[in-house]
Amino acid sequence: MTKHGFFVYNKIMNQVLKQKILVLPTHSGVYVMKDKGGNVIYVGKAKNLKNRVSQYFQNSVKHEKVKLMVENIFDMDYFVVPGEHDAFVLERNLIAKYQPFFNILLKDGKQYPYLKIDLSKEFPKIEVTRRVKADKAKYFGPYLYPIKAEELIKIVNYAFPLRTCSLKINQQKPQSRGCLNFDLGLCCAPCANKITKDEYMKILKRAMRFLSGDSAEMLEILTNKMQTAAQAENFEVALELKNKISMVKKLEDKVITQLTKTSNFDVLGAFEDGVFVSTCVMQIRGGKLLNVECFNLVNLSDDKKEILQNFICEYYYQQVIPAKDILVGFEVSQSILEQFFLEKKGVNVNIIRPQKGMKYKLVEMANLNAQKYVERSVDKDKNTNLRTLGAISRLQEKLNLKTTPTRIECFDISHLGGEETVASMTVFINGEKAKKFYRKFKIRTVDGINDFDSMKEVISRRVEEYQKQKDISFSQKPNLIVVDGGKGQLSSACAVLEGFDVDVISLAEKFDEVFVPNTSGPIMLKRGSVELRLLQNIRDEAHRFAITFNRNNRLKKVFKSPLLEVAGIGEVTAKNLTKAYSTIANMKGATKEELLKIDSDIKELNYTIKKNKKVKLKNLKC
Repeated sequence: MTKHGFFVYNKIMNQVLKQKILVLPTHSGVYVMKDKGGNVIYVGKAKNLKNRVSQYFQNSVKHEKVKLMVENIFDMDYFVVPGEHDAFVLERNLIAKYQPFFNILLKDGKQYPYLKIDLSKEFPKIEVTRRVKADKAKYFGPYLYPIKAEELIKIVNYAFPLRTCSLKINQQKPQSRGCLNFDLGLCCAPCANKITKDEYMKILKRAMRFLSGDSAEMLEILTNKMQTAAQAENFEVALELKNKISMVKKLEDKVITQLTKTSNFDVLGAFEDGVFVSTCVMQIRGGKLLNVECFNLVNLSDDKKEILQNFICEYYYQQVIPAKDILVGFEVSQSILEQFFLEKKGVNVNIIRPQKGMKYKLVEMANLNAQKYVERSVDKDKNTNLRTLGAISRLQEKLNLKTTPTRIECFDISHLGGEETVASMTVFINGEKAKKFYRKFKIRTVDGINDFDSMKEVISRRVEEYQKQKDISFSQKPNLIVVDGGKGQLSSACAVLEGFDVDVISLAEKFDEVFVPNTSGPIMLKRGSVELRLLQNIRDEAHRFAITFNRNNRLKKVFKSPLLEVAGIGEVTAKNLTKAYSTIANMKGATKEELLKIDSDIKELNYTIKKNKKVKLKNLKC
């Protein structure tokens, strides 16, 4: 170790970074790590900035992702703040702004379905949503396999005939009769004034009681309906009802006998083995264990408390509704987290670390689940790391790249005989798909079949977008650009990227040959190697994305209304005219005044349609 106790780990650290670390203050604050391209790759907070940042560069055992992050640190910034709470808030804001590669990422980022009842509506219905908002609506869930939110709505409607349609209800002008659901006994037809609002709300409250955990009435109703159907020898309906009863019983099976029906908790447990940190989240609603999720976290901090606090923020930031009481089996700053929930989610949440009783047993159960998850997933995590982080490290080594390609962008051109030429950009971050950064382009300056000039255009536009810094997908600089094709496509890309300071290669599809600038022959990566599979995956993604975009554009052109070829007519006007007149012949026979009633923006439209020879379709339908 050196005189100052660090700089050992990163032997290629530049002098500017060394000097910044030497003069770091001992105050609390937030630090921002950047790579060679100026991209923010990690944001962290610390009570003591000097001690915390120095730890990254000490010669100690570190997780593979930590090593990779440190190897890519080229520069850093820091912000001194008054206290821990201010550091916490600033860290969350910077993570949301920059979305750094190496901050804690949950393995499963999907948002689970909830059931929503908008109580601000006159006749509320139950609907599925994955977006939870701070509104007057009532939310139930989330629902995971084997409980399906869509099936749950059907079960509710079998027992409680609530509306499922989106029809705007006007009791002053009711529908003449109820719909098919009303005839089947699955809707009480408020649209036809078959029920008053008060009666409807009584039925809705019974349904909400079931969704809150009381399934006794639901089981009784469904059982009676099943027996009635069986006696009438309507066995298909009876079997369907039996399946619905089975699903309701699955909900009942999740009851924890020691808890009351009003018990609503989120229980968070954790386990650490020195390298891996895992968490377990158990959601208890109405005394039932509705959901258990486990996550492996990346230990970029030596402070377990910091890791787990960041996890809580990220987990609940993703639309998850917190329970009023969150039970934790580890040390956290309760006041800071409670303030976070108040500011970000608009709810008062109690962070509790129980020491005895049933709540303590639940926390111990969550801790045990987290431990078992680590034991099951270590090998799986190693394989994932080999396919992602290991692959990009080996790619840097095999292709002699300047930096580790943590962000790879791939470009592909697609057309059909030179028509509707488009391009795609796909992005892999840390060896994994980052679909929210995918982008597609329509080629503007190239006519006919010319993949080389098309590639020049799309790469030029990508560089221009980076300089504008307006689109989140283009604001980050890639470490590696991959173009689909051979030496010609590579030369086209290199001609544009001169001065952009980024590695660029091409991947030929036929034999998966890799071409790099300033070399005559291809580089042949080992068949089946993780680094070649990574390049194949991103190339195939770009190919798929470009072909889909090209196909969709051609389909739109086929079904494009001929009215859009008339000057002054846009899509909305064309749609309104088609809806009103159905055919071009009818439009030609209409007067100017009649046309203006359809759309006041139409000027001399009747004359334009009659004179425009391109409008030939005689039977244009909606």
